[in-house]
Amino acid sequence: MDIAGQDINSSAYMRIGIDDTDSPAGMCTTYLGALLAGRLSDSGMTVRETYLIRLNPNVIHKTRGNAAICIDVIGDISMAFSMACDIVEELADFSCEETNPGVVVSDRALPAEFYKRAVTDFCEISEAVTLLEESEALFRGYKNGRGLIGAAAAVSSVLEDSTAEILVYRRPDCRGYPRMVDRKSLFLADGETYPHTWDTVDRENNIVVCVPHTPDPVLFGIRGTSGEWVLRARRMVISEAPEREQIFTTNQGTDAHLIAGSPGALEPGRSYLVRGTVSTTPMTRSGGHVSFYLSEGGFSVRCMAYEPTKGFRDIIRMLTAGDEVVVAGSYKGGSINLEKIGVMSIVPRIEQKAPFCSSCRKRMTSAGKGKGYKCRICGAREQDPERVYLARELKPGWYEVAPSARRHLAKPLCRGHPDLAKYGIGD
Repeated sequence: MDIAGQDINSSAYMRIGIDDTDSPAGMCTTYLGALLAGRLSDSGMTVRETYLIRLNPNVIHKTRGNAAICIDVIGDISMAFSMACDIVEELADFSCEETNPGVVVSDRALPAEFYKRAVTDFCEISEAVTLLEESEALFRGYKNGRGLIGAAAAVSSVLEDSTAEILVYRRPDCRGYPRMVDRKSLFLADGETYPHTWDTVDRENNIVVCVPHTPDPVLFGIRGTSGEWVLRARRMVISEAPEREQIFTTNQGTDAHLIAGSPGALEPGRSYLVRGTVSTTPMTRSGGHVSFYLSEGGFSVRCMAYEPTKGFRDIIRMLTAGDEVVVAGSYKGGSINLEKIGVMSIVPRIEQKAPFCSSCRKRMTSAGKGKGYKCRICGAREQDPERVYLARELKPGWYEVAPSARRHLAKPLCRGHPDLAKYGIGD
């Protein structure tokens, strides 16, 4: 698919969007974007900003993190489109059935609503094509053209909240060999820059998070509040010599994928914030997964904390029926897969015991089902048990999964908890 031939100013502000160039066997759309940004600059164009845009994490056709790239450029739009197509044709893994690249270049703003739908819902290829045709954008879809969805969403993105990530890429001669990144330096960088950077390491589980294990060009990546902070942390990391590195503005760590929901009105493949009351005692299932049911308005939904969330499951196990909570996560297979939980209020935990005999000061025993209690010594009877209020270890507040289990879009609590009023589900 290709639109061309417009009479376009030879030097114009434009946005370039690219998606779906990688595969499980290699390549990375962000690397392709970093390389293109360099080539555009070398050609005399002005690259104003590079964006890494994460889309709906529940899309089944994604390769890894469902990321598209967008580059803000001033220059010749026809030349930029040609260069973008050339680099996709040069580097995209066309051998993979699920790799279907898309390239979009537009010198006008595309409707932000398309981005919002692409990050919270599902879009069709035909919708993207219609949008691009109506906007008179330059675009080209390869194979089935599915990448046009992400490319168009990246170009149409308007970020209400944003973070930064610096991605460091390997030299071609190093790829295919184990990554050489000094573990100690990563923990040091995290210690010196957290909470302005996050998810570099998982201290609770002693895991390095920012170094991938997939066969792609990324050596490591550091996420943070700004380009200045991620660069400060990056300078502390000792590693093999990289080929290049690029700082991206991104929607990662912003909860952009979450929408308000209720137990009786959830659609599969969307990610929600849901408020309700814990209605069952949490259960640990086979494999170490923990589940409970959340109820509101006569409807219930199962909530799951899977084994990879590690210590987060211990928080879930502390819940008691009657606790009021807000859960965040994707709805799939009839369950909300938890990313974080806000404990709004907790109910007293009450234990019922046989009462003491007022005369003998000895604890009574059951007199039989429905017959109350009886003192073995004097025969005195009591109908009601003693109610003992137990201290709750769980306290109101927000809790999140381990960094090693966090989704790209999930907002870490070091950046603050969700604004519930914004979602219309309370304070």
